[in-house]
Amino acid sequence: MSQTASSSARDRARSAATVAGFGAILLWSLLALFAAASGTVPPFQLAAMTFWIGGLCGCATWIARPSRARALLQPWPVWLLGVGGLFGYHALYFSALRLAPPAEAGLINYLWPLLIVLFSARLPGAGGLRAGHVAGAALGLAGVAALFAGRGNLDFAAGALPGYAAALAAAFVWAAYSVLSARVGQVPTDAVAGFCLVTAALSLACHLVFETTIWPADATQWGAVLLLGIGPVGAAFYLWDIGCKRGDVRLLGVTAYAAPVLSTLILVATGYAKPVPALALACLLIVAGALTAVRASRAAPKAV
Repeated sequence: MSQTASSSARDRARSAATVAGFGAILLWSLLALFAAASGTVPPFQLAAMTFWIGGLCGCATWIARPSRARALLQPWPVWLLGVGGLFGYHALYFSALRLAPPAEAGLINYLWPLLIVLFSARLPGAGGLRAGHVAGAALGLAGVAALFAGRGNLDFAAGALPGYAAALAAAFVWAAYSVLSARVGQVPTDAVAGFCLVTAALSLACHLVFETTIWPADATQWGAVLLLGIGPVGAAFYLWDIGCKRGDVRLLGVTAYAAPVLSTLILVATGYAKPVPALALACLLIVAGALTAVRASRAAPKAV
């Protein structure tokens, strides 16, 4: 009886953590909109501003429980993973949004959920990689190809190619960060606040070296920056950390494909993208790829 109760408690905790991860996905569906609405703020400056806000939001919880600040005492590999994932991904993603159309950059970047499904197949007990995983990846790539075919731009216009490349690199960085986070589940989520603040400092340094400061032009743009820091570049990271470390990473990877659909619809509704059929087809193919991959993972024999 005690074993059954203990198992039920673990299942409930795992489900709650997975739901937290779902919250991060909902917040990320607003990322492209807020980034596009923030005006012409250079990418590193935007990262510095929003990560500073996000880091301070995390530190605010230490006022009630100062002992949580001890979460910052982590080995250097943990810091490398946290800062490398957050700084690397967002530097690439914000650059992509500046160098390519928001809808296209966002959809290419949203290959990261499929990559999470593929990478998580290598986690202990996942059962390895099967043909279904490869088929899922092919469907995801077909979705990206459909996007460009719909715009008559399969030759990758030189002007936007750096943005496409940055978006794809960002997808790989975020997928690796998410899956590797599952391997360091003992690290408290409070450490993410430290990762955010270091990422803000690195972003500021890069901004001072490579960019010219451009402040938001009006209250709307300032509001977009603030909302980015509180939500998609703030609370979402803490929720995602909980989900990756204590929830079902594979289920989160599949569910994350709700984000590009919602994100694209939001961009279309706000005038940042046109409602062309290729966008819907690309979303459908990418979702189909994720579902195919996760079905293969569930069918794989579990490691003992």
